[in-house]
Amino acid sequence: MKKAGALLLASAWFVAGTACSPPPAEEKAPRTVLVHTVPQATAVPTLNIYTGDVRARHETDLAFRIGGKIVERRVDVGERVRRGDVLARLDPQDVRLAANAAASRVAAAEADLALARAELERSRSLRARNFISESALDSQRTAAEAAGARLRQARAEAASAGNQTAYASLEADHDGVVVATPVEAGEVVAAGQAVVRVARLDEREVSIHVPESRVAAITVGSGATVRLWAAPQREYAGTVREIAPAADAATRSYAVRVSVPHADAALSLGATATVAFAAQSEAQAVLPLPALTRIDGQPVVWVVDDASTAQPVRVEPGEFREGGVAIRAGLPAGARVVVAGVHRLVAGETVRAVDEAAPVSLDVAR
Repeated sequence: MKKAGALLLASAWFVAGTACSPPPAEEKAPRTVLVHTVPQATAVPTLNIYTGDVRARHETDLAFRIGGKIVERRVDVGERVRRGDVLARLDPQDVRLAANAAASRVAAAEADLALARAELERSRSLRARNFISESALDSQRTAAEAAGARLRQARAEAASAGNQTAYASLEADHDGVVVATPVEAGEVVAAGQAVVRVARLDEREVSIHVPESRVAAITVGSGATVRLWAAPQREYAGTVREIAPAADAATRSYAVRVSVPHADAALSLGATATVAFAAQSEAQAVLPLPALTRIDGQPVVWVVDDASTAQPVRVEPGEFREGGVAIRAGLPAGARVVVAGVHRLVAGETVRAVDEAAPVSLDVAR
């Protein structure tokens, strides 16, 4: 009886021990990663496109030659003007007074000259009768010459004052369109201060800014293709006319002017346009941006080998584009590159590679 009780107790302890033991550990499935198979890199023509605006090649800031108060401005932005049209006028009162004063000085100089000549004739008559000395005659001759010089000076000043009167009206010196009017009627301007900016319509060009990493590929005379944003179906042939010798201090880019010889009315001033330059790119593979990471400060990508092992591979990245990053060197053709979750990988880790082009499948068991 005691022996049977001992057997029952041992069986109970065995069952209890079996129930409390942990289940055997399940083998962890390899991590699933999305990979991109690198195709054979080939050099293909590319377009470097820049956005700018249409401008006139010649834009002139017109200003008065004299200072004064503007009493009238006859043009506004957008108006077309012809050569000789009056654009603005100054208050003419001061210049008229100056012209009148100059005319009065001319009349006074003429009277002085007439008197000096009469005195010279009398002195000659007296000298002929030996009533005065030769030196007295020389003095009268010098006085007459000085009066003549003062008359010429007064006439020159009167002519200048007459020009000043004409300068009170600002006229267009060529046909064009008004693109800026920095001053208004009633303002007092100095001589040479810009009053109206007029752009000529015979030559048009597109102003763009090129980053310093690409400006070396553009030279004066290089061909380009110009398109309007408002009318992308229209295409114009352009030529690089000017490249700024120094970069802009704020944007660190170089201003480039592209001339459009056969511009028409659709290429209106101020319109937004794109300028495309054809370029032959190097043979580079392009990867999605998430594929590139850094380890110890070095650019790397994770490559899955034939044994399904992920390993970091150092590469040389090129330019960053809208479709990804170009890889210059370090990546062989046909390599399977991880393009998602690269920050979670460990070197030598076994993974299950799924190509990004593979169709999406659902886990129905879940």
